[in-house]
Amino acid sequence: MAVGNHTVTVFVLQNFTQDPWLQAVLFCIFFTLFTVALVGNGLIIMAICCSSNLHTPMYFFLVNLAVLDMVCTSTILPKVLQNLVADSTISFRGCLSQMLFFTWSLSSELLLFTAMAYDRFLAICRPLHYGTLMSGRVCVALSAFVWSTGAFNGFLLTGLVLRLNFCGPNIIAHFFCEIPPVLLLSCSSTFLNEVMTIIADMFLSGLNFLLTMVSYGCIIGSILRIRSVEGKRRAFSTCSSHLIVVTLYYSTVLYTYIRPALGSAGLLDKVIAVLYTIVTPTLNPLIYTLRNKEFKAALKKLLPYSSK
Repeated sequence: MAVGNHTVTVFVLQNFTQDPWLQAVLFCIFFTLFTVALVGNGLIIMAICCSSNLHTPMYFFLVNLAVLDMVCTSTILPKVLQNLVADSTISFRGCLSQMLFFTWSLSSELLLFTAMAYDRFLAICRPLHYGTLMSGRVCVALSAFVWSTGAFNGFLLTGLVLRLNFCGPNIIAHFFCEIPPVLLLSCSSTFLNEVMTIIADMFLSGLNFLLTMVSYGCIIGSILRIRSVEGKRRAFSTCSSHLIVVTLYYSTVLYTYIRPALGSAGLLDKVIAVLYTIVTPTLNPLIYTLRNKEFKAALKKLLPYSSK
């Protein structure tokens, strides 16, 4: 792959505001969200790894989700926090690194949601065959597919950016290096990049969203056929948390990548991007654990003082 001429060696990221007081407020908010995301997802990983009764497919995928959320927030938020208190520049290599790890984590997370939906589909709609169809080997294979496909997409799309020429201007109309706004700064043709980005979005966002919704359509149909109210409640409680997370995530991601103005990053676009890069990874630990008695019991064993 030919490497482009990079006259631009430093990019300038667009800040949320130039008001010093608002910058301080945003710094406190984002720092709090960053801390909660890392601590919350870290506790999920430790609690599941240390509790043998949580060594099931559902919790195995939840560990993968927690790791991906930590990668996503660690890729975006440190630079956002720096930009709020210091300069808003990022090197060309730093921009590519941020782009790579963000695309990798985002792609993998979309695939992981489909794997998690498939797991819940088998648990509720095929309970007698669940142990065979969702064995440990199958879980590892699905996880490997999720991570490797996300990595392939990240390296492919980032590699295609590497071949472009950037002659100036160097101001990215976004608060981090996402592919669409970076493509707008290229002084060479971005046709191949845009085609590959659309294809990736159709597969990762469109197809996975369709598969996830089909799985939940079958799940809801099976739940409605359960006669007892208690049975319906227990069945729905096992997948309600995942359905909430999927709805939050896809509603923001689909907006971002299907909007007609490719690369446009107005105020609304920045708010939407904050939701799926910062807020959702922070809320995931709370959504998955607040109503989960098994996880609460495991967390009390991990943190004995939390029960007092």
